[in-house]
Amino acid sequence: MGRFCKMTLLCLATLLVAAPAFAQAAEGEMTMEEATAHRASVPGGFMNLGAAVGAGLVILGAGFGIGRIGGQAVEGMARQPEAAGNIQTAMIISAALIEGVTFFALIVCMLFNSPL
Repeated sequence: MGRFCKMTLLCLATLLVAAPAFAQAAEGEMTMEEATAHRASVPGGFMNLGAAVGAGLVILGAGFGIGRIGGQAVEGMARQPEAAGNIQTAMIISAALIEGVTFFALIVCMLFNSPL
């Protein structure tokens, strides 16, 4: 098993062990209805975590996509130098489209961050 897999499993195990601590409330402090109303009125919490994870995944996907486009374009230019101009134009258009989708996804992550 690789080092990355071990670290990922360790992080997941730590999150699963720590999760019940977030669910516990002080005894006799609030009823279930009061706690639900309070959670709905307080912004943040796990919604912020979800938005951060979503934004991170969007950025990782865009980075890998644009990196692959750049690498393949340079390889294509090396194989066919006479088509370098066309390849470069297609690469720039593709990268711009990926960035547009990335900005849209980031905005969606930030919009759904706030409670309704």
